[in-house]
Amino acid sequence: MAVVLYDSAVSGNCYKVRLLLALLGIECDRRPLSVVDKSDREEVLGALNPGLRVPTVVLEDGRPLGESGAILWYFADGTRYLPTDPFERAKVLQWMFFEQYSHEPYIAVARNWIMHDLAPSAEALAERQRGSYVALDALERGLADGRDYLANGYSIADIALYAYTHVAHQAGLALEAYPGIRAWLDRVASQPGHVPIDA
Repeated sequence: MAVVLYDSAVSGNCYKVRLLLALLGIECDRRPLSVVDKSDREEVLGALNPGLRVPTVVLEDGRPLGESGAILWYFADGTRYLPTDPFERAKVLQWMFFEQYSHEPYIAVARNWIMHDLAPSAEALAERQRGSYVALDALERGLADGRDYLANGYSIADIALYAYTHVAHQAGLALEAYPGIRAWLDRVASQPGHVPIDA
């Protein structure tokens, strides 16, 4: 039985998982779900993920796992994409927690609102974009001093933050003021085995 991925083609959270699986050469059976019409989530995911969110995977042995960060950690453990040193592993977690708490809620939401015409107001969108720039400022600082990657080498911390940062323009954001981020995006995209979000 192949890994099953309950997926959305436009979701950056799902793309993180697809990217890591591609880098690891793990094939998956993609099951598409809408991120707008969620009326079938209980029926499809109710027994698999209490959060009813994508991505959700079903492992080869039938066990389900939800939340993009947990899925990345599971598949990266024991590979080059997750360090073995305890401090470096904690640094990976630091950036993954930052992504879910301070980055994704702003950039991903602004992007989703623009892509699907869902913004409740221009003011609400502008507030999300302001929060997005705060997150981008922090990411730029994290890449200062010539740092190539966020932890000790290319890791799932980079994958987690790359997903929505590289499509920030779809959230109405400009990256011209972030040379460190732009160079880092190029480094991530040049990794062997990299796949784009629309693959």
